[in-house]
Amino acid sequence: MMIPLMRFPTAVRHDPAIETWMQAHPGELGEIAQHWFALIRSCGDDVRELLHDGHPTACVGDAAFAYVNAFTAHVNVGFFRGAELADPGHLLEGTGKYMRHVKLRPGQSLDSRALLVLVETAYRDMQARLQEE
Repeated sequence: MMIPLMRFPTAVRHDPAIETWMQAHPGELGEIAQHWFALIRSCGDDVRELLHDGHPTACVGDAAFAYVNAFTAHVNVGFFRGAELADPGHLLEGTGKYMRHVKLRPGQSLDSRALLVLVETAYRDMQARLQEE
């Protein structure tokens, strides 16, 4: 049985509400969220975005693949089908059926290359899922 994708038909190329969200999250946590969402946005011309559940969410077309969210002491970079992604750097956390995230904390060392590979893998994975439909 094919698991349905999380779809957001209202996703757009550039959602001004995300800029408002970013401005409301200043400081180190905001910088971390901005940095990683910019990289998520840059995955391809088919990336669309919206605020979902109050945080920036990126889609391939209308199919969600990644998000960022800022908390009190960390930022999550999350993946809607993260449980199914290869994670050779062992960065992913979470126990949900589908979603996984990476926690980023100011001053904490991080394998940025491994996280970038996860972002790119999630993007390509969603493209492939859409091709299969």
